[in-house]
Amino acid sequence: MAIDRFSRPALVIVDMQNDFVRVGAPLEVPQARPTIAVHQALLAVCRPRGIPVIYTKFLAGPERTLIWDWSPQVAPPVCCCWKGFLRFYEDVGKELDCADIIDEIYPEPGDPIVDKFGYGAFHNTNLDDLLKARHVESVLITGTVTQICVEETARESFKRGYPTTLVSDAVSTYAPDLQTAVLKNFAHKFGWVSTAKEVIAALESLAIR
Repeated sequence: MAIDRFSRPALVIVDMQNDFVRVGAPLEVPQARPTIAVHQALLAVCRPRGIPVIYTKFLAGPERTLIWDWSPQVAPPVCCCWKGFLRFYEDVGKELDCADIIDEIYPEPGDPIVDKFGYGAFHNTNLDDLLKARHVESVLITGTVTQICVEETARESFKRGYPTTLVSDAVSTYAPDLQTAVLKNFAHKFGWVSTAKEVIAALESLAIR
C-alpha cells in the first residue's frame, strides 16, 4: 500500500528567528528572507484547513553547551539566540527579542512553539507529544538552516515514523552546495522533497475545517 505523505499533516517551521533572518543578525542567513513569502503562502493554505502549525526556536543560553564551540556568536557579549535578549535590527528599525520568531510569519494564538537547545527539534523536547496530541500522521518541514537544524529535525521525524516532506523553496542556508546535498540525500533514503507549489496543490485537496 502506498504511503500517503499528506495524511493528517502538520507544518513544522524550524528556527525562523530574528537572529537568523534579520539583516545584520549575528547568524544571518540572507537566503532565509526570500522564503518568507513562501512560508506565508503555506500558512494561508494550512490555517483554514486546520492543519497544525508548530514553530521551533533554537536557544543558546545562558548556560554554556558544546554548541558554543561551533558557533561562538552565541556566547557573551553577542548572546545570539538568547531568549529575552534585545537586539536592534536596521531592516525593521527597532529592537526585538533576538530569539523570537520573525514578525512576518509570527505564530497565532494556540500555535505551539518548541524551545530547543540543540539542532534537532525532537531531541529533549515535547514536539512528538504535540504531534501525537493533534493526531498528526505526516510532517512538512520548512525553515533554516537546511544542513543543520532543518536536516536534523527532518531525520528525527523519519526516525519516529512520520512520512516527512522537506519543502525545497521554504528552506534556506548560507551554503548552497550543502543544501543541494541535503535535499538530494533526504529524498534518497529519508522522505520526500517537494516545492511549495506541489505541497500547496496537495493540501488544497483537503477539506477546509
